[in-house]
Amino acid sequence: MKITALIPARLNSSRFNGKLMMDLCGKPVITRTYNAVLSSNLFSSVIVVTQDNEIYEEITSNNGNSILIEKDYNSGTDRIADACVKLEADIIVNIQGDEPFINQSSLEKLVNIFKNDSKNEINYASLMKLMNNEKDINNPNNVKVAVDNNSFAVNFSRKPISSTTTLSEEVFYKHIGVYGYRKDSLISFTKLSPTKLEMIEKIEALRIIESGFKIKMAETLSEFIGIDTKEDLSRAIEIWDNK
Repeated sequence: MKITALIPARLNSSRFNGKLMMDLCGKPVITRTYNAVLSSNLFSSVIVVTQDNEIYEEITSNNGNSILIEKDYNSGTDRIADACVKLEADIIVNIQGDEPFINQSSLEKLVNIFKNDSKNEINYASLMKLMNNEKDINNPNNVKVAVDNNSFAVNFSRKPISSTTTLSEEVFYKHIGVYGYRKDSLISFTKLSPTKLEMIEKIEALRIIESGFKIKMAETLSEFIGIDTKEDLSRAIEIWDNK
């Protein structure tokens, strides 16, 4: 089974423009993310997919692997789907370029979903993390996922939605935006029209569920810090300095 990690990356960002080229303790954010994924040793290849020459040159000048695409897609998923058509791969793992703290243990849990799927029945997979803090649960910037007894996602929302472990106990999971796809399923997904709930919630994963497909979720214990704002970058620098 050939598993490829694709990292969609663009300079323009509505909340923090140019964030992927911002310095994170000596290296740009995108380089930190690329190196973290590469060091996991889980993938046949790790490739940054971008339409920006600055990002392409940053990766390739440091002996990294990058694909420069011509079309400017709004979605990172569309970006990697474009790139994967010409790649020899069975499984594509989509990791956002602003996740410099992504780690081997979490990625391995995602990869193992497909490795343990002997009947090739799972086409989509993602990660989730248990939330215990009420502030996090009520934060609309944290996408929540509810799962069934077999850890398949049944709903995603920016509002608090729970998974029931017993009749008297609720648990809340934060969706971690790292996805795994079978290659054909990724290409098929991008051909689906955006769905009603997806457009209301602005959560791409809802398109999969609303279109009648399933997403297998794996729980990670790791804390992730995606860099969406200047405050996130400051926090990331502080954590990196303390490593």
